[in-house]
Order: sequence, then C-alpha cells, then structure tokens
Amino acid sequence: MNSPKKQLHLNAFVMPNGHHEAAWRHPSTDPRRAATLRHYVDIARTAERGKLDSLFLADGVALWGNVRYNSHTLFEPLTLLSALAGATERIGLIATASTTYNEPYHLARKFASLDHLSGGRAGWNIVTSAGEDEARNFNRDARPAHALRYERATEFVEVARKLWDSWADDAAVIDRASGVYADTDRIHPIDHNGPHFQVRGPLNIPRPVQGHPLLVQAGSSETGKEYAARFAEAVFTAQQTFAEGKAFYDDVKGRLAKYGRSPEEIKILPGISPILGRTEAEANEREAELNALITPAYGVRQLSNMLDHDLTPYPLDGPLPDVGTYTEGAQSRFELVTGLARRENLTIRQLIERLAGGRGHRVFAGTATQVADQLEHWFTEGAADGFNVMPPTLPGGLDDFVDLVVPELQRRGLFRTEYTATTLRGHYGLARPAHRIAVKEHAA
Repeated sequence: MNSPKKQLHLNAFVMPNGHHEAAWRHPSTDPRRAATLRHYVDIARTAERGKLDSLFLADGVALWGNVRYNSHTLFEPLTLLSALAGATERIGLIATASTTYNEPYHLARKFASLDHLSGGRAGWNIVTSAGEDEARNFNRDARPAHALRYERATEFVEVARKLWDSWADDAAVIDRASGVYADTDRIHPIDHNGPHFQVRGPLNIPRPVQGHPLLVQAGSSETGKEYAARFAEAVFTAQQTFAEGKAFYDDVKGRLAKYGRSPEEIKILPGISPILGRTEAEANEREAELNALITPAYGVRQLSNMLDHDLTPYPLDGPLPDVGTYTEGAQSRFELVTGLARRENLTIRQLIERLAGGRGHRVFAGTATQVADQLEHWFTEGAADGFNVMPPTLPGGLDDFVDLVVPELQRRGLFRTEYTATTLRGHYGLARPAHRIAVKEHAA
C-alpha cells in the first residue's frame, strides 16, 4: 500500500485517571498514584513511545465538578510539564492557561521558560474560563461576559506575541572575550497600551526556541472559531458525527484567508475517546462496565454546569427541561449537548451516560481496526488533520491505543514510525514564526 502524501497528527489528552467520569472507580486505575509525578512520567513516556505529536493537560482555576463523587487531582499544568520536560525528549507539551485570570507578562514568561527548558516543545491552550466558580476565586462576583472574555483574550495574545518578539533571535551574543552577554540594541520594550493591558516590556528571557510556543484553542462558538482563525495553530474540538466534524473543519479553514493565513497553518483535532477490545463485543462490554460505575449525582452536577441550569429538581428518567438557547459560559458545548438531547430525545439519565465518556467528545467502542477505520475516514475525507486522543482510563487506555491502534495507523501509512523533528512545531509541520517587530535602536 502506498503511503499518503500527508500523515495525521495525534495528541494525548491526559486526565488523572482517564476521561470517563467513573474511571477512578475502575479496577485498572489507581487514584492515589494519580497524585504522583511517577504516574504522569509513565504516561508521557508511553505517548512518546507511540511517537505521538504531543500531550495536553487541561486546567481550571476552581474545584470544578463534584469532588464528593469523582477524583480531583489536577496539578498546575506548567509546573507538571516542566517536570515532564526532563523525563522526555521529543513529545510536545501543551498546557492550558486562562487569559481571564492571568497577566500577559506572567504567561509569556512561563511559556518561554517551558519552551527553553524542553528544547522547543511548549504549547499553550488558550482558554477564557467559562466557569462561574473560577471568577469567585479572583476578586469577582461573576464571570465576565462571553464577548468581553474574548476581547480580553485577543489583546492578551497580541501582547504575549510582542513579548516573545521583544528579543531578537540573535540578541544573546554571549561574547566572553569582550564581556558582552547581550546586544541591547536587539532587545526592546513593546510599549503596549490597550483597553485591558499596559505592558512596557521587554520580556526577561530570550526569544523562545520555537519563536512562539504553539498556540492551541478549543472554543467552537462563533466567536471561538473566529478567534481560532486569527490566532490558533491547532484546534481541539468536539463533534459527535462526521457531518458535524466536516462542517466545522470547512468553516474554520474557510475563515483563515481574511487573516492572511493558509489552511495548512492550522491543524484541527477532534476529540475521540476510544474504548478498545479484542472483539467488538468485548469493547462494548468494557464500555458497559464503565457506565455501570457512573454516579448519577455527579453526572447531574456536571450536566448542570455545562448547561448553566440546575437540573437537580428534575427526574433522571424525564426529558431535559427547557434550558434556554444561550449561555455566557461555554457556548459551543451548550449547543452540542442541547442538540444531542433534542436530536435523540434523550432523558437526563441517558444524556449523562452519553456524556460520561468524553463530556461531549465522541466515544467509540471497537477493535483497533475499527478505531483506525474511523480515524482514517475522518482524516482522508477532510474532517480532521488528526485527533485529540482521550483514553477512557489511564494509564491502561493509552497503553492500548499506543500498542494496538498506532501500529495499525502506521501499517496504513497514516502515522509516523519515527520522529523526524525535535520541536512541537516540527511535529505539526508548522513554520517557526519570523521575528515580527522591527528592532528599535536604543541606549544600552
């Protein structure tokens, strides 16, 4: 079989015990070990053994969900990824960080640090933080409106990119003979003054190895898609069907031209939670085994948070009540969940079960061949550039994917057999950004 001209990309989306909400109760997981560095080192090395492009850590700045019924060991991502940078060599390291509850100088410095420490493997998943509980941890009574969060996020990323470019690539000359460490004519303030931020600069660390860390975005609302078209280089997204995935793919790629970008400059990776078995029947049994461990009270809380609507007064076996048509929270997930409930006429209990495996991302139970068939179809028919792999349990679910699905994709010529690049941008086939700011001469 001839290899295709292009190959797909794979990112490992890592949660402490796995993506199924009942994973912590499954005998294959160990919630206590999920609170150790060793747990994440082993997962990262498994992903690297599979030659995956990257691994990704989500984050929130509140105790989200219902910790009474689910594990919640969520380390601060940049801290953890800095440790994993020393335990791995090639795999990309992507951290979530909020533009609503951080300052540009802080995050620009942290991601530049991770990029240097990892040799050019850092990525930033940009989020605007939709949760109400998060706002109350940062001197606010309520989250900012959706439009205002994206307005701030736009300026935030513009400032971060200026800060990364505040050092020219050749600014650090390190000439010991002359005693000159840096050419200060190649380092300059950014003097940014905007509606949300006033930042003088320059950054106090040289330009990142990759120029800029890889920029990732996960919002799929209209505002989110426009933001992705302007800034993102990879998009993590959730679609339930091929038709929805294809429509999203074409929509986002079609928005790039207005920003002077080509379709190849952004990689779209839908999420998939594969439940693997040696036979289809075994895979279905494993899915049923996980679903039997669901705690309804936890699922109701999760669903209430997604929909910005308290569902606790409603019967589990009754229909989803009228929750309106809009939220100031996560709009794309709101639309996905309400659309799924209406389309399939699901009760609250059925909806909880459908969402338990991936919170709206596609869950697929089958053999390695069947999973590979699904990935190949979406990839070759133009609905994905790759996939955000969400193992239902960890570490076992990722072991299964790397040991069973990856070899099948490699056999089909759809995925690399060895790394050919050393940076995260290199893995995704993306260029290193040119230094965008003209260097200003100023007094040393």
